[in-house]
Formats: sequence, C-alpha cells, structure tokens
Amino acid sequence: MSDEDRSEMSIWAHLDELRKVLFRIGAVVVVAAVVLFIFMPWLFDNVIMAPARPGFPLYRLFDILQIPGTVEETDAPFSISLINTELSAQLFTHMSLSGWLALVVTFPVIIYLLWTFISPALYENEKRNATTAFLFGNIMFYIGVAVGYFLVFPLTLRFLATYRLSDLIDNTFTLESYMDNFTGICLIMGAVFELPLVAWLMGKMGILHRSFFHKYRRHAIVALLIVAALITPTGDPFTLFVVFFPLYMLWEFSAWIVPKDAPAASS
Repeated sequence: MSDEDRSEMSIWAHLDELRKVLFRIGAVVVVAAVVLFIFMPWLFDNVIMAPARPGFPLYRLFDILQIPGTVEETDAPFSISLINTELSAQLFTHMSLSGWLALVVTFPVIIYLLWTFISPALYENEKRNATTAFLFGNIMFYIGVAVGYFLVFPLTLRFLATYRLSDLIDNTFTLESYMDNFTGICLIMGAVFELPLVAWLMGKMGILHRSFFHKYRRHAIVALLIVAALITPTGDPFTLFVVFFPLYMLWEFSAWIVPKDAPAASS
C-alpha cells in the first residue's frame, strides 16, 4: 500500500471519528433538550420568571439593606406580568428555551467530547494547557451566567420596568421582549467572563504581559464604568458599583494570571 493510500485512509478515519463525535454531541443535546422541554413549564415559572417577582434574592437584599435608590417608591413590591401577542410565540419560546438551556447545561460534555477527538494529536504539555483552559473556561462561563442572572438582569429589568417617560403611558411587557433581554444579558455576561481565559491564552503565546494591564488600568476603569452604566442605566451609584465591581475584578484577575514581562537582556 502506498503512502498516499495510507494518508487518504488516515484522513477518512479522522473524518469518521469526527462524525461519531458530532453524532454523540447531537444526541446529548437532543436528550437534554427533550428533558428540559418536559420540565420547562416549571422552570419558566420558578427560574426564568423569578426576577419578575418581589421574592427574588436580590430584591430581598435591597429590602434588608435599605440603600437609597434601591428602595421601592411605592408600597406595592416590584412585580411584572407578561403578555403574548403572537399566535406561535409561546410554543416557539418553549422550544427555543429548551434548546438554549440544553446547550448551556451540556456545554462541559460537549467540550469533553471534542477533547476526546483533539487530544490524541497533542503533546503532553499541550494537553495539560488545553485541559486547564477548558476547565477554567467552563467555570468562568457559568460564573458569568450566574452574575447575569442574579445581578445584571434583575437590575436592568427593575430599572426598565419602572422607568416612565410620562404618566400617560402604561407599561405592558411582551414575552418576546422579556426573553430577548434575559437570554441576551446572561449570554453576554457568560462571554464577558471569558476575558481571563483569553488573557491567559494570549499570555501563553507571548502576546500579552502584565505590564499591559498596569499601563492601561486607568483607561480600563473608565471603559468599565461606561460599560456598567450602559448595562444598568439606573443612575444611582450603588447599582453602578455592583455591576462595575465584578467587571473590574475580571480585569485584575486577568492581570494576575498573565506572565510578567521577560527581563531585558544584559548587554
């Protein structure tokens, strides 16, 4: 058998292994989506809609702390209800939420299955670095989603739901609007919390060093304050701080895990 035939067989063997891995990933996601579809009515009422009710943990904390700007201006506790204006919106939301949550829940399994396909081609030191990156990336993604769910989305929802341009306008919130903001903010925060992973990888490649973070710290503080203000445009300092603080901690954590600058060579 010629080297060309061996090479061709090797390529087809790799494609066959990739096909098997993709099939397993698809099967895992589908099974998770079916299970979540069954339990979605309960999850929607008790998890997805929890920030729209006064008993949400962040709102209870506000009531305990009694911080100006977070206290209810009326005797009625914060709560909103949704309406549906499209015939198929509830079914579509049921299906899309099941698929989205299935991807989030099974993300570590997806990464592991991809790892089983990639790892045989890596050296031992590359495997250690990649394993660290995968584990770190998963943890930071879930922390970001949790920050989005427990902190950023409730603050944004509370502000936007109570903001009034005029007393002549009644606020009515649609299912689509609520879900767009909910999924968008949670996914954005999950992606933002991958900043330390990106910094670590760039540091491993020699592109990024600690001096960069020290040099541009003041610029980063201003930029992060602007980002925090855009995420939660409430206007009160407390809300701005509680969003700014985790973002700034990401910056400092990224600076801590990247390598120091290489010492200058002596002449």
